[in-house]
Amino acid sequence: MTGPVRTDRCDTVRCDALVIGSGAGGSTAALELAGAGREVRVLEEGPLVPQASISRASPAENLRLLYRQGGLVPIHGAPTIPFGEGRCVGGTTVVNGGLFWRPPDRLLECWASAGVDGFRTRHLAPHLAEAEQRLGVVDQPPGPGNRDSVLLAEAADRLGWRWAPARRVVRGCRHANRCVTGCPTGAKQSMLVSYLPAAERLAAVVEPDTRVVRLEHDGTRVTAVHALRDGRRLRYLPGTVFLAAGPIGSALLRRSGGRGPGRAIAFHVNFRTVARFDDPVRATSGTIFTAQLQEFADRGVRVMPANLTPGSVAAALAAHPAGTVDRMLAQLDRIAVYTTQVSVTGTARLLAVPGLGAVLRHRLTGGDRDLLRSAFRHTAELLRETGAVELLPPAPTSLSAAAQTADFAMHGRPESWDLISVHAMASCRMGPPALGGVCDTQGRPHGFTNLRVCDASVLLGATGVSPQETIMGFAHLIAARCLERPVGRRRDVG
Repeated sequence: MTGPVRTDRCDTVRCDALVIGSGAGGSTAALELAGAGREVRVLEEGPLVPQASISRASPAENLRLLYRQGGLVPIHGAPTIPFGEGRCVGGTTVVNGGLFWRPPDRLLECWASAGVDGFRTRHLAPHLAEAEQRLGVVDQPPGPGNRDSVLLAEAADRLGWRWAPARRVVRGCRHANRCVTGCPTGAKQSMLVSYLPAAERLAAVVEPDTRVVRLEHDGTRVTAVHALRDGRRLRYLPGTVFLAAGPIGSALLRRSGGRGPGRAIAFHVNFRTVARFDDPVRATSGTIFTAQLQEFADRGVRVMPANLTPGSVAAALAAHPAGTVDRMLAQLDRIAVYTTQVSVTGTARLLAVPGLGAVLRHRLTGGDRDLLRSAFRHTAELLRETGAVELLPPAPTSLSAAAQTADFAMHGRPESWDLISVHAMASCRMGPPALGGVCDTQGRPHGFTNLRVCDASVLLGATGVSPQETIMGFAHLIAARCLERPVGRRRDVG
């Protein structure tokens, strides 16, 4: 019989399978393991915030409660980039836009040629299909307030540019316009309302507010996992450990004497462009990301409308003079905010600084700066075609004339732009050690037998698309290989 055993030093818990982290990767592994009849415990550093509490709270309250450091983890460099990551049961899936894109075939082939075979499209396809079916992925149509999306699609058509409706995991979206601070209706199928409840129905146990501080191991096997909860020390004695604490949380491996994590974290950067129109747009009544420009996806550039609230407009204009912010807020019904996502090649590094803990530093390459300027040029051309009469770029200036816009796109200094990031990957990338790989194709850090990493950390680099479906596909496959069973042989979860 398992469960807590009181000792003189701490509570000791024996378990078959221990999952560290409850986001996209951890929840997927938990459901796979529980469905195979394994006894599963899921440890989550953040709180359990029930759907009813998310619905009652204000966006500002949820921002503080659901995100790590209120969504302001800094990636130091030029510029310093705020990184947003969920810290709650369900992880970042609770606060993301619900986008669910399959990894591009060419990306998986590239990763296979880099020494990581076994994750090509044919390997992942049944696992991706299972996740899509379970979560109810749909092509999200615009809501009654998504004039910003309609304008993007119409402008792209006139320019002859490719665009697509967003693929999102939602059931009965009510266009509440609060995706990034927790869906108030429960329509978005985050892990909190989907995979984790299914795993719990199969007797998995989710333990929130539990911070893992160290993995005890002999170099090949994890023999104990040490954690803290409410001032109590806990020691878990697992048979198998699945680490899904995110690229920042993967520093746990280094703290525990592991090799290599955090040396080169890949990430996407986003910049926001505020567009003002002569006619009302009323984007405050819309839904995030219901159309996406994909014309330049092969270069790692995608453009989409963002959530619009008074707070998000103020955040997008943080570098602008106060008078500009006031002027835009006074015309809120004529404003839309567009997010441009860019896959940069520069990486971030996770450092351990005494007294500060984990610190992230990045460096944009010259090619990244050129790509960001090019991405803004394409964004501006698209938004001019929508009919926008004024653009406020990610720097403290206003662009009304075409010549101004062209000059900014050519001579702007991205190292001073207001950039953000919500996608980090590859801190424990798969691959041969000689090529910088930390994990093998089973997700095991090299040398370990009962430890597997199963989140964005094992990806080989930036995905170019929102990574949730890629993460879940990899986690499904890693767990299935651990269980040595084909997809679809899980016990019925109802």
